Amino acid sequence: MNSHTVDLAGPVHYVDFGGPADGPAVVYVHGLGGSHLNWSRLAPLLADQVRGYALDLAGFGLTEPCGRRTSVGANAELLLRFLDEVVREPAVLVGNSMGGMVSILAAAQGPDKVRGLALVDPTLPLAPGARVDPVVRKQFAVHAVPGLGEWSLRRRLARVPVRDRVGYTLALCFSDPARIPPETVTAGIALEERRATQPRRAESYLEAARSILRGVGRPEHRRRMAGLTQPVLLVHGVHDRLVPIASARATAATHPQWTYAELDAGHTPQIEVPEQVAAEIRPWLAGL
Repeated sequence: MNSHTVDLAGPVHYVDFGGPADGPAVVYVHGLGGSHLNWSRLAPLLADQVRGYALDLAGFGLTEPCGRRTSVGANAELLLRFLDEVVREPAVLVGNSMGGMVSILAAAQGPDKVRGLALVDPTLPLAPGARVDPVVRKQFAVHAVPGLGEWSLRRRLARVPVRDRVGYTLALCFSDPARIPPETVTAGIALEERRATQPRRAESYLEAARSILRGVGRPEHRRRMAGLTQPVLLVHGVHDRLVPIASARATAATHPQWTYAELDAGHTPQIEVPEQVAAEIRPWLAGL
């Protein structure tokens, strides 16, 4: 995993996972609050088949906003520029959570730049009757309120120890906390400590979170998904607390041309059960 920085209207950090020179290019796109680390268990399992890259979106990981917007729309534009200036060929996008929403938007805006999409527990419209986890509902309700969201998040960053913040996030995203690898915790803590002095962390996170809440249920987002011309693989954890499995099943039923698979996992199967995710992606990639 080789680390690089490229200037795309400001510094953008990414890692190169290597791969065969003649293999297809794959760009891994993390979710809200995530980073390139979210792909450190899955990408090596596909490195014999693809050339893999994972960027830190603006406002996340080691990519500071530097005056740039951090909304889903702005990061979709950043992703397209990354494809143009770093990857330099049509690529397969593998997106988790918010990264799935960013990937859908990028594929809709630049269809000639995206060969296919593998969506791993992406942000999806809420299905009728789907149960929203009360912890998640409360968290996003607080984040949605101007002023209150900023106060709450700044307070958490200042008062809650890094190890506790990382542990809480992983426990929320895993179906079984016993599956959390120690090295994932260690790497997450180290990254959070490096980010401690980054400016406007709370504002960057909340701009992205609020753009998700504004956009996910809108007809435009549904039209973008319906209008995708690229092959799509949708993989979803049945125990996902952030995006209910009912929403994934409803989306798969609406788009029968997509390939759909369910896994015994939570919101981040690529970290929790990377071998199972790789087993779904490999044959799908081979069929592109």
